Amino acid sequence: MNPIAEYSYHATDPGAFRSENQDALISRPSLGVYAVADGAGGHRDGRWAANTVIDAIAAIPEGLPPSQRLSAIRQSIAHAHDTLRQAADECDDPRGAAATTVAVLLLEGDYFVVLWVGDSRVYLLRDGELIQLTHDHTLVQQMVDSGAIMSREGRNHPHANVITRAVGSSDPELAIDKRTGTVLPGDRFLLCSDGLLKTMDDDEICHALGQGGDVAAAMVATALRRRARDNVSAVVVVRP
Repeated sequence: MNPIAEYSYHATDPGAFRSENQDALISRPSLGVYAVADGAGGHRDGRWAANTVIDAIAAIPEGLPPSQRLSAIRQSIAHAHDTLRQAADECDDPRGAAATTVAVLLLEGDYFVVLWVGDSRVYLLRDGELIQLTHDHTLVQQMVDSGAIMSREGRNHPHANVITRAVGSSDPELAIDKRTGTVLPGDRFLLCSDGLLKTMDDDEICHALGQGGDVAAAMVATALRRRARDNVSAVVVVRP
């Protein structure tokens, strides 16, 4: 069991223009495990891909010690990757293999671990400052990192939706990035799909994340009022 209690909110919606929600999420306070997945748009059965990785994480048993819990999450993501790749090998679809992003937050006592693949993000709000804990695996982020474009140019770039790493990609071995840190009282974490980021900038997210009540539902509602064109998902975790 996770010895220090936190509370969480979560919300997801297909968006203003899509009939199917290809996002998936999980919130398991008893394990201190939270995750968001975003089925890769334009590929075959992105919804199934997102659910595959989230279901794998959800199957982690209760009662594992911290080190085994982290290992189990990694193994779950790797297993989902293999499942999606095998399905792609068995079904030659011109739209491409089913693939998905995933972002995971693991809380254990006074420490956190973030794992991610793709462009779903994890943020930390601490003392009024919004900190992005993940680094997007996207073509645009590579261009920003190389100095080819400015960060502000990436938001509306024509290749903004091109991800460079995904669960279910053709790579036999999936690289999963990790970040760790200390949790302080009052910290608030946000896990979200890129559908939210297309409708709210960092200043707006910072303000919304600091409010009371069901913050996740409020953010998704804001995205819908702004006619979100993509699926929108948010998980908010608060350490009292």
